[in-house]
Amino acid sequence: MSRTATAAPPTPLAAALRKTTWRLIPFMFLLYVVAYIDRVNVGFAQLQMKQALQFSDAVYGFGAGLFFVTYFFFELPSNLLLHRFGPRRWMARIMITWGALSTAMMFVRGEWSFYALRLALGVAEAGFFPGMILYLTYWFPPRERATAVARFMTAIGLSLVVGGPVSGVILDGLHGRWGWAGWQWLFLLEGLPSVVLGFVTFAFLPDRPADVRWLSDAEKAAIDEALRAAPAAEPQHDRHTLREALADGRVWLLATIYFAFAMGLYGLTLWVPQILKDVTGGSALRVGLLSAIPYGLASVVMVAWSRSTDRTGAYRRNLIVATLVAAVALGAAALLLDAGPTATLVALSVGVAGLFATFGPFWALPSAFLRGTAAAAGIAVINSCGNLGGFASPWLVGLVKKHTGSFRGGILLLAGALGVAALLLAVGLRRERAGAK
Repeated sequence: MSRTATAAPPTPLAAALRKTTWRLIPFMFLLYVVAYIDRVNVGFAQLQMKQALQFSDAVYGFGAGLFFVTYFFFELPSNLLLHRFGPRRWMARIMITWGALSTAMMFVRGEWSFYALRLALGVAEAGFFPGMILYLTYWFPPRERATAVARFMTAIGLSLVVGGPVSGVILDGLHGRWGWAGWQWLFLLEGLPSVVLGFVTFAFLPDRPADVRWLSDAEKAAIDEALRAAPAAEPQHDRHTLREALADGRVWLLATIYFAFAMGLYGLTLWVPQILKDVTGGSALRVGLLSAIPYGLASVVMVAWSRSTDRTGAYRRNLIVATLVAAVALGAAALLLDAGPTATLVALSVGVAGLFATFGPFWALPSAFLRGTAAAAGIAVINSCGNLGGFASPWLVGLVKKHTGSFRGGILLLAGALGVAALLLAVGLRRERAGAK
């Protein structure tokens, strides 16, 4: 008798999820890479742009953060329109318009044109990220979503791993070519791919499992059954309508927590190039290479932590642990700024890894109690309100730097915000769960 047992064939659901992961996640990952590069490449452009246009740190920080003001106002309607018209059409529209406006950043001539284009870019991109999170709920059941979100969101890390060195090469290598500054080339060469991929999205991205031919009827039925099943956590508290989502205290609590996460994320991504330049005195290329280290580590940690979270189901506990690690490490980075570039880079790397590890568990929480229109609205509210932290932190870090001459106070501010988020997670979510009706 053979000792080798014949492996059981995968269930229709397992087969469907494997196919879906390989068909959709790599493409979504690519879209988010170019999206995030377009969102934060101003952080690298500022290495030349501020001096060329005579921007102060406060002007740059304020303009960089203005993106999130219009993003806030237009994100909820954008997600509702995506839910109505379908991801394929709406995502294509988003990508084409934001790619065109990101490219137009090369024509900035002063602070007011800088402000105007950052505001317009926020309008154009509003709805992309929450739309993608909503899109994942059309394909992956709750116990698979943290890993799916993490795989998709590793694009943030890769965009900065790749975008940092590429931006450095563009800034140093193309400066002065055809009479354009390096920062102008950067916006041109990093904005056009979004336009091209917008048309690809219109041709490629399926709206729902029912629309594809690469799933069998049994696999489509398995996904549909898994999505319709009530979640194991809090089944009696599902929300389905727009009004229910907006009236649910958990939505607003998660939005507050995400505000702190966004403060940390954008306070770092939009200022890390300048922080590393200050502590190393290096060229744009060296800064770009060094900035890739924290985000490369963070991408690996994010996926591993989210897979562990999906296996154990300990979403809140793992979220609190990751948030505390980020807060403590960023506090250490602030105190080690004068200790040399190595100590600063190590502390920043741990802080960024902790922050990125929060994303998978966090975005699995709202889909545990939101469905249909409520999911579209609730996810958009959480992301749009939370992302106002992306307006606050670049501006505040710039103001602190302007008045103190150091990034220490600004980084401590980000660490404090994450500490508050950990406290809210430990206390607030438990109360909301107990008190939800």
